[in-house]
Amino acid sequence: MPLAHGIHHFGPMLSLHVIEAVEPGPTALVQAGIHGDEVAGVHALCELLESGLHPRRGKLIVVPAMNPAAYRARSRTAPGGLDLNRCFPGDAAAHEPERRLAARFMNLVLDERPALVATLHESEKRYDPSVCPSFGQTIVYGVEPMPAIVQRTIDILNDQLASEDEHWSALYYPVATSSTEVIVDATGCTGLCVETWMGYPEPRRIAMQRSVVELLLEDIGVGFAVSR
Repeated sequence: MPLAHGIHHFGPMLSLHVIEAVEPGPTALVQAGIHGDEVAGVHALCELLESGLHPRRGKLIVVPAMNPAAYRARSRTAPGGLDLNRCFPGDAAAHEPERRLAARFMNLVLDERPALVATLHESEKRYDPSVCPSFGQTIVYGVEPMPAIVQRTIDILNDQLASEDEHWSALYYPVATSSTEVIVDATGCTGLCVETWMGYPEPRRIAMQRSVVELLLEDIGVGFAVSR
């Protein structure tokens, strides 16, 4: 069953914030910290929640840190663990906690059927078309044709650059085993990965992640407001 408004827990340290608007509308799911060394998205979502973020329409599900053990270690995976981003669709009976979590999360998206799933990532490499792979400053999609929301969002981001070297690009990079593409295949949602470049100072990366989330929510029809 879809989750009701409030904070839900998938484990002692993994919380999901479910925020419903009075006005009906689509569901959007935004997550960060699936890789624990990619911290800007985690902090951006925490800041948005602390500001009293709430949708104007529909439902918003926010998962600030998908992999808390990896985030605490500031490493891609939990110590001795698996890459959670490669464990989907998961296995509820598996020995590995990442596979169990992936299975539970898949059940969530199948129940909720979000219109948008956005995963916040970071990259050590600034995007360069001649260097594969390189992801920094991109919105990544894995299913063609490119969802129109990608270019609309990038156009706005590039109109509000703090400097020209922050330029954003769209990147088609299908990875069939990634959590985003597994979710897209199962639900038909728009699934995107937001990648900031780690070469920028952390406060700037956090601000950029917040901007992307805000733009995506507006575009998908959920919108957002803050209490303070």
